[in-house]
Amino acid sequence: MSVSAPAAPSRWLPASVRGGLGILRSLRVYYRRERSGALDRMHARFAGQGDLAFDIGSHVGDRIASFRRLGMRVVAVEPQPALARLLRLLYGRDPKVTIVQAAVGAWSGETTLHVNVDNPTVNTLSSEFIRAADGAPSWLGQRWEQRLPVPVTTLDELIRRFGEPRFIKIDVEGYEQEVLRGLSLLPAALSFEFTTIQRQVAYAALAQCERLGARRFNAALGESQRLQHALWIDAGGMHAWLQALPQAANSGDIYAVAD
Repeated sequence: MSVSAPAAPSRWLPASVRGGLGILRSLRVYYRRERSGALDRMHARFAGQGDLAFDIGSHVGDRIASFRRLGMRVVAVEPQPALARLLRLLYGRDPKVTIVQAAVGAWSGETTLHVNVDNPTVNTLSSEFIRAADGAPSWLGQRWEQRLPVPVTTLDELIRRFGEPRFIKIDVEGYEQEVLRGLSLLPAALSFEFTTIQRQVAYAALAQCERLGARRFNAALGESQRLQHALWIDAGGMHAWLQALPQAANSGDIYAVAD
């Protein structure tokens, strides 16, 4: 998810109230009607009716909604308890949606989730991500005030439990390379988020995709859901494109396919 600074609530409000306001804001932002069509058109490039999709870092579940509109089965993975409860409320009765309350990484176990109470869009497992955001112009005012222990699974474990997905979406705020380290087999397509404050994470994630056998790449900036390259490019071309992006580009998604 790309960051956009929320209107700062009064810091004296209880964290539970501020967290609820942050989730409500995310629902308004990510469930906008005009956004739904763009999401569906993007996802339809990679999977469709009856296919299995993994939504890693589900947040408020807007990608789940898109996958379901296209007839896909969904495994949605979200570590934050408040967001996992929201997902169960929204999608828990849908037999084609499985909600897993966990983080995803290179190995199973437990780790610490850093929670941005006012802007849960940017909750992260990466302390390096928080350091990179500190002082960056597009990230002013972002604060990660809470720490929560969360269970960790891997993509390989999810595949063993639920089957091989056709498409994997990864949006985990600076932890993308760790998620990909836990994957042994490339699906037909996957996407991972990048930020210009941590380009080295995107470079490492690209290398992981190459390890898995990805040969063609494309990208969409921000929440545009529009591919930047008319012709798909190789990993070297994507690395150069990322390197040349202005800092103000902020974030986006990279798409990887095998052929």
